[in-house]
Amino acid sequence: MQRTLDILKTAYRSGIEPSMDLLVHKEQHIPGSIQFNINRYYAHHPWVADDTGMMVYHYNENTPDDNYLELRFCTVGNKYCPERSCSYCQERPTESCNGKMQTVDVFVFHFTATFLHQFTHNVKLSNRKDEVLAFKHPAAFTKLFPLCNKKRNVLDALLNNSYTGALENIFLNAKIHEILLYSLDCLVDEKQDGFTCKFLKDEHSLQAVYNSRDILLQNIGNPITIKELSRKVAINECYLKKGFKEVFGTTIFDFYQQQRMEHAKYLLYEKGLSVTDVSAMLGYSSISHFSAAFKKHTGLKPCDLLR
Repeated sequence: MQRTLDILKTAYRSGIEPSMDLLVHKEQHIPGSIQFNINRYYAHHPWVADDTGMMVYHYNENTPDDNYLELRFCTVGNKYCPERSCSYCQERPTESCNGKMQTVDVFVFHFTATFLHQFTHNVKLSNRKDEVLAFKHPAAFTKLFPLCNKKRNVLDALLNNSYTGALENIFLNAKIHEILLYSLDCLVDEKQDGFTCKFLKDEHSLQAVYNSRDILLQNIGNPITIKELSRKVAINECYLKKGFKEVFGTTIFDFYQQQRMEHAKYLLYEKGLSVTDVSAMLGYSSISHFSAAFKKHTGLKPCDLLR
């Protein structure tokens, strides 16, 4: 356990121990967006440790611009195969995989107070989770928590997927928001698995909600109505809206808008596309409509991210 804690505390380092080799590295440092570092290491010797998460809430009322929330995770016992086609394998990452490399996977997700403001500025703060997201909780803290199946599945998907380029960026952003939602459950005495909406106990209904999220991401530049979405996933429109809110912690519209704006940041900052091109790619009828939506969501003008 102590080795896992040491990794979580020093998770920004590019190397952990001399006996571990870096296999996969992913990072993002776009201004005003989620900052993340994902590293997969080859462990030359078998590790015996628990999969562990850590939440770091940095708060100082005198310097509010420096406040942040950070999530760190360490998972062990996965198997790595250098073949990209293995991303389609349904058995990974389990002990039945033929991959020869046992890995230690380290994740760091950094959320600034400015970034998280979008989720709380019109919300009545009714519990500790809301207070933390809004940086109204008056004391800094660090909290360890175990990984339930929901969190572990999201973390595995961040490393084991077949997406590349812009599609990978869309996928990663959605998954990181999902891990933030699930991690906040550690702040209250809630059952981490299960849903209050009874219809979500039905596997078909639950899968339909997840499918609707995937369809939204696949149509990031081609807006789709909720009615069309409900038809595509074969679930009642009302159930879809309620189920989506419970599973992902936000409305369908807010989720879609948030993902569009996060992808816009990537296209502007990382890909260097023009505001005109990004506006068209995301399905906006005019540059002014896009610029207004971007400013409302991020607090920045699109041109602020051009390099």
